[in-house]
Amino acid sequence: MLSVTRRKVDRSDDDGAMGERAEAEERGTVLLELYDRALPQVYGYLLPRCGSPPVAEDLCAETFLAAVTAVQRGTVNPVTVAWLVGVARHKLVDHWRRLAREQRKLALVHDQATVSEDPWDAHLDAAVARAVLAELGVHHRAALTLRYLDGLGVAEVADHLGRTLHATEALLVRARSAFRRAYDERTGDA
Repeated sequence: MLSVTRRKVDRSDDDGAMGERAEAEERGTVLLELYDRALPQVYGYLLPRCGSPPVAEDLCAETFLAAVTAVQRGTVNPVTVAWLVGVARHKLVDHWRRLAREQRKLALVHDQATVSEDPWDAHLDAAVARAVLAELGVHHRAALTLRYLDGLGVAEVADHLGRTLHATEALLVRARSAFRRAYDERTGDA
């Protein structure tokens, strides 16, 4: 016959554990409220820049996972919508880097001829411009998006892309040239 004996539990430590549990629940509630407020803004930031709802959703998930991790580690206080958009920007840049690595593995990338002047002052059709931007290589799309859509300076773009200032300037020249060619082809201005 099997006999069952109950083990004695020391309850002296329960008050500390309950306090920690209550604090964790409070942090969780605050994060959920922030999630409800911030999700449309973070998703709205990411979707036009990546052009793909599934990718934007994945990047949003990565952004909020980073927020939960930061709160658990105590590395950020408080988490704000602006901070989350900044994290989303970094996640987007990381995504572009991953895409660029994949593209380099699939094909050799040839540098395009650089143009020293930028006399192109035409009015752009926004829908065509978005479509052209989506067709560009990842490295060109990342540089142009950070520079012209996000309004970052060349030094900030270089920092986000992990490049030197001069390499980023050259990349921007090539990206503008590629954009111009593709835009002209689409609009028949070539």
